[in-house]
Amino acid sequence: MSSTDLVPSTGAQAVQALSHTEGRQFLTFRISEEEYGLDILRVQEIRSYEAPTRVANAPAYIKGVVNLRGVIVPILDLRLRLGQAGEYNAFTVVIVLNVAGRVVGIVVDSVSDVLELSADEIKARPEVPAAMDARFITGLGKIGDRMLILLDIEAMIKSPDFGLVD
Repeated sequence: MSSTDLVPSTGAQAVQALSHTEGRQFLTFRISEEEYGLDILRVQEIRSYEAPTRVANAPAYIKGVVNLRGVIVPILDLRLRLGQAGEYNAFTVVIVLNVAGRVVGIVVDSVSDVLELSADEIKARPEVPAAMDARFITGLGKIGDRMLILLDIEAMIKSPDFGLVD
């Protein structure tokens, strides 16, 4: 066997081969009793919660805006948007994301860790009624006894339902 037998002949084949062998990394966080995950490549930084400047006539789940090194960042309380109570404590954090060509912060109860999931550990999303529109769920991650709801955060932020589109 030559060394060229190990390398796919086209770039598309190489990407396909990598996607089967490598996992995807997710930042995991909690909202109430549920654990969620989102693509780590969307995360810019994680900050402690500080009360943002309110914006007049904004929906309750849009907490306001903050100035982050010269960039005005809208802060969306994902807990309130998903119909959960939002208590602010020492564990409450803002995950600053770079999605859909803009910087947005989402408030969550706490950040857990970064996990790498293989394709075998990601299951298709269930077709059951939920507080969150199923089109924002890419699947469920299963690691031991833990079940993660994997979010398509870009689709969520781009959605007119979230009120952050231009």
